[in-house]
Amino acid sequence: MLYNIFIINILLHNRTNKHENESKKKEKGEFTMNKTDSIARRILGWKLNRWDRWYDYEKATFIHESDFQPEKNLDHAMLIVNRLKEFGYTFTTHGESEASFNDVRATGITLSQAITNAAYTIIENNVEDRSTIWAQLC
Repeated sequence: MLYNIFIINILLHNRTNKHENESKKKEKGEFTMNKTDSIARRILGWKLNRWDRWYDYEKATFIHESDFQPEKNLDHAMLIVNRLKEFGYTFTTHGESEASFNDVRATGITLSQAITNAAYTIIENNVEDRSTIWAQLC
């Protein structure tokens, strides 16, 4: 019985420490990029200003993470579409849940989610080959 209580205490302690560490890392700017953050920084060119917001140098504005939700908001997703069009990508839709940029196709529950997934796929596919898209994006 004591052994079980001991194990439960260890698990709870590790879980609490994990959340505390993640919060500290975010405050220090040491967190891994999620899909939205990757798109904001690599496609839209926004710079991380603080752990919870970006800065758009072109418009000289701050964008809080709650104000840019491309998976949930079609207007936000269309910002991605317009930027990728500027870089020569052709955007097409295949119904309400599928989007493609040139030969990169992705699906989602909604069109905005499909657009976000396709854009993130472009980022993932070009991580190793920085000479192609990154030269255009940066």
